Amino acid sequence: MNAHLTLLFPHSTDNSWIAAALGVGVGLFLFYRGFRILQRKRLILNTPTSKIRSASLGLVEVNGLAVGPYTMNAPITGVPCFYYRTLAWELRKSGKSQEWHQVADESQHVPFYLDDNTGRLLVNPQGAEMDIHRDFHEEYSNSILFGNDMPPNVRSFLTRHSVTGDHKIRIDEYGIKPKNFLFILGTLAENPGLSVDPRPTQTRHAAVAQLSFNLPGAPKLGVALESTPGSAMSSVNFKTSMPSSAESAPHDVIRCSSESNMATPAEPTRQSKVAAALVKAGITHPAAWAAAGLANPAARMANVSETVVSADATGVAAGVALEFDLQPKVVMMKGENNPAFLISWRSEREVVRWLGWKSAALIWGGPVLTLLSAYVLVAHFGWL
Repeated sequence: MNAHLTLLFPHSTDNSWIAAALGVGVGLFLFYRGFRILQRKRLILNTPTSKIRSASLGLVEVNGLAVGPYTMNAPITGVPCFYYRTLAWELRKSGKSQEWHQVADESQHVPFYLDDNTGRLLVNPQGAEMDIHRDFHEEYSNSILFGNDMPPNVRSFLTRHSVTGDHKIRIDEYGIKPKNFLFILGTLAENPGLSVDPRPTQTRHAAVAQLSFNLPGAPKLGVALESTPGSAMSSVNFKTSMPSSAESAPHDVIRCSSESNMATPAEPTRQSKVAAALVKAGITHPAAWAAAGLANPAARMANVSETVVSADATGVAAGVALEFDLQPKVVMMKGENNPAFLISWRSEREVVRWLGWKSAALIWGGPVLTLLSAYVLVAHFGWL
């Protein structure tokens, strides 16, 4: 029996049954998640592609090129874009092995439109499931021999997120750039009051799920199902830690989410306005920024200034902005009744194929994980 436990759980202890119990639950969730993705695939197949000019309110499927009057510069690549998401991972030791731990996740967007030659449609990407092309992927080491390999923009990004870079670092960056082809499944709704301006807004991404439960007297458990833009499969991370004897067991949380900071849409907009006002007034004292609820004033001032410069440097003047409806009557967004909202760089056919492979892997992989974990439980308690 111990040999079987060691084979399935190399780092197993006397508490391996708890990890096995967790595996049963995660396997069932993956099975459920696979069917949800299969439903999304069928929804795309059953939703006809509409032209923007003739699209009606409700759930629609459109595709075209990303355009807009304003752009911002991605922090790593520096290219003008409408949306970016930059992630930093740090390689840390975990027992006898090493694992990548996410240490930074920054995502912003400026208003952009979808153009299919029949019309333009304002897109609000808040809450969207992003399947975006990866523009940058690199690993860096801060050792003496390889310290110079890390560019200044990478160091600046890590410093902004309080990452020392003492360990090996991996940087991934995704973006939506001008003239990028996009396939969007979402809700066409009346404009709830959105206006178009050049100030970047923090982007919230779709949460897969979130569960919580309490295991009194047991090791602290955690599992995360995470996805990043452009990833064909979600990654599952298991973590266990033993609380000290003097501490009571806290509520253990299982998080299955692609976004760690779920800020409200109004919050980043309000902070951006305050930051812009402070910059315009020439207020640089850290105490004033702290009183306004803003951290890293130098970084925020650089971001605001960079955005304004980017808008001018790319030839986006007031005359160009007049070509766009800055207060459109309808917006493509995440709906209340139809929460399906997908923005992808792939064609409809590629999206359907991608969802098909993903759903099949989860539908088959979930039961396999459940059965293996159930076997460990049965073997542990001697029920075989």
